[in-house]
Amino acid sequence: MSSSLKLDKLINALQIMPGIGKRSATRIAYQLLERKRTEAIRLADVLQDAMQNIVYCKQCQNYSDHEFCDICQDIKRQDKRLLCVVETPSDMQAIEQGGNYFGLYFILHGHLSPIDGIGPQELRLDILEKLLAEHKFDELILATNPTVEGEATASYIAALAKKYEIVVSRLATGLPQGSDLDCIDEHTIAASLTYRRVLKDN
Repeated sequence: MSSSLKLDKLINALQIMPGIGKRSATRIAYQLLERKRTEAIRLADVLQDAMQNIVYCKQCQNYSDHEFCDICQDIKRQDKRLLCVVETPSDMQAIEQGGNYFGLYFILHGHLSPIDGIGPQELRLDILEKLLAEHKFDELILATNPTVEGEATASYIAALAKKYEIVVSRLATGLPQGSDLDCIDEHTIAASLTYRRVLKDN
């Protein structure tokens, strides 16, 4: 406990960030107070604006400033009739940096994990199914991470897509088993996307 209750509150608040414990939070708090007060006030304003005004895109579920994000509103991307399903916004950014995918996305914000209470409803798969039903996609690309949970999620979504007679493909197996897309270089992701495989019925 410090000599200031407000400082204690600041240190506790900073610990909500991943990887920031009490010691790191204390160092950050002192740095802000001693040398970065103006920048900290600006950061507080930006944080408040972001938390209050960033929303989910109604179509792809990515973070957006508007009802529909720029990618979903892009007519050229809509015309490709491709939909790529990823687990996180950072996975989507990794694919975008690869530079060879120009279709639409759907972002799950996680993967199926019954033990953690994450089921189809938490991943908004009802919104995904509605999207599949209303848009005439030629192909659904499953770009969930190559983990046990990612594979289970991909299988569940593949079954949804088959109901609408959509070709379902999976990223090529050049991706390391058990890794996350946002930790893989863009060239590997681009190659995996180019050489994706069509999933066959069991």
